[in-house]
Amino acid sequence: MGAGVVRVGLVGAGPWATAVHAPGLAGHPGTELTAVWARRPEAAAELGAPVVGDFDELLGLVDAVAFAVPPAVQGELAIRAAEAGKHVILEKPVAASVAEAERVVAAVERAGVASIVVFIRRFAPEVVSWLAEIHARQGWAGGSVRWLSGALLGGAYSHSPWRHTGGALADIGPHVIDLLDAALGPITDVLAAHRGEPDIWQLLLQHEAGPTSTATLSMALPTRPTVTELAVFGVNDLANLELDGRATPAQDSYALLLDDFVQMVHSGTTTHRVNAARGLHVQRILDKALRLTTS
Repeated sequence: MGAGVVRVGLVGAGPWATAVHAPGLAGHPGTELTAVWARRPEAAAELGAPVVGDFDELLGLVDAVAFAVPPAVQGELAIRAAEAGKHVILEKPVAASVAEAERVVAAVERAGVASIVVFIRRFAPEVVSWLAEIHARQGWAGGSVRWLSGALLGGAYSHSPWRHTGGALADIGPHVIDLLDAALGPITDVLAAHRGEPDIWQLLLQHEAGPTSTATLSMALPTRPTVTELAVFGVNDLANLELDGRATPAQDSYALLLDDFVQMVHSGTTTHRVNAARGLHVQRILDKALRLTTS
């Protein structure tokens, strides 16, 4: 398409759609929030765009679709959007299963549409700088993450059924896997995984070039403020990053995501560091961890 504004339809009207997707799409100079479709029309009506009655109607009005719905809903709808030639902004996990995520990626690749998964931290300037610092030096032997919060105990996201079912592995696990993978190279295996109470996940990960990393995750601890600590270590000593109150707000990172997305749409580019194929890679690692905890 040409250099005009990208017309985007939003699917979902929950807290994340309200706080990030809707204002981001409406406020970005390269996108227009053209239509909203959600399970609750009254919530959709509050997002500042025309509400449509069904998904097909939305597809007929837009160039792209942004999803802010649970993975079990997103997978099939994303396939339909790609098959209709619409570019997609996907939440994580990409789908309810690896098999369905594979179908999403296949549909996106067949259609040749742009795709970005909302690994929102990857767009924050402090994370970009941290990764650049790591990649500028060699000799990293391992890494670790501690991501601990009380998000399931109260607040905007505490009433989300899929988050309670999947726990921290499903919700913040994709961010953690993506960041460790980006820092230390492709994760090839999950050496160990354990889920304890209350919703405490411990992972041991193998990276392609030899390093190992660990992750401790929970969304059910009375931790204030949220603990988000990432580190890699090796012959260079440490490269630390703390994503606490000083981290770039999600809304600002989403604007940077939209910068990339708009450029992809206008240029016909489908490759991106966090496109749908990246989402599938991360979901495969999460699935390995989940199977270890349930076997």
